[in-house]
Amino acid sequence: MTVIGSIINVLLVALKFAFGILGRSSAMIADAVHSLSDLVTDVVVIVFVKLGNKPQDSDHDYGHGKYETLATAFIGMALLAVGIMILYGGVEKITAALRGETLQQPGMIALWAAIISIVSKEWCYRFTARVGRQTSSQAVIANAWHHRSDAFSSIGTALGISGAIFLGSRWTVLDPIAAVVVSVFIVKTAIRLMKQASDELLEKSLPDAVERRIEAIAECEAGVSGIHNIRTRRIGSRVSIEMHLRMPGETTLYEAHQHASNIERRLRQEFGDGTFISLHLEPLKVNGRYVEPGKSPLN
Repeated sequence: MTVIGSIINVLLVALKFAFGILGRSSAMIADAVHSLSDLVTDVVVIVFVKLGNKPQDSDHDYGHGKYETLATAFIGMALLAVGIMILYGGVEKITAALRGETLQQPGMIALWAAIISIVSKEWCYRFTARVGRQTSSQAVIANAWHHRSDAFSSIGTALGISGAIFLGSRWTVLDPIAAVVVSVFIVKTAIRLMKQASDELLEKSLPDAVERRIEAIAECEAGVSGIHNIRTRRIGSRVSIEMHLRMPGETTLYEAHQHASNIERRLRQEFGDGTFISLHLEPLKVNGRYVEPGKSPLN
């Protein structure tokens, strides 16, 4: 799916640059630069997701999922750079217009390029996001949002170009104003993606609601009376779960293994077959002391 998006991006970059230059639209040329960054991030996703899907080896016991996290970070940084560049260019032209300079009026060809971009990029977002959710790939989902940010960019571009064309030469400033508005959305998306990547790189725990769901799944198993020391994190498109479980001390090793296997199976059904799970089993504990097999917890 990323390959399909890359092909569309190549065509859009050529279309936007050509129509932006022919149509004398700064907003469309800025939009072309955004699409060019989209093409670059498509390449990053293809390479890094392939690396992230490599199986674990002797040097990487938890696999290579962090490559996807790095891809998300790179996409965020690329978006941030593009957003700042578009913002700077737009502000520069608005300032020139306020000084009395006459800006070039964009042509209809630039408007048609914006409309084509809106339709194609929204379509790219929808199928890429669907694949990302199906594969639980944060990098693919991040790239989907890059497609949508490009669609938003083109919407703002279309509005600015339309105003500059149909409202007359006095309103040509709407073209760079549209570019500035779009840049704000791009920067916001970039910051969100970079925060997501940094959270994963810094081993941030999964949300409280997810950890409560994990505890509920474990507590459904017969004999489990307490859960503590739960630790969670995300490794690329996979989840890692560690926790301590309390069970009666007279439970045999065979029975304890069966219970642990049942919990692992249900967790993988919930979070995916590639979920890393580490369970530590303990006997019941009362007043800070473990209860010996066959003895009452009150003794």
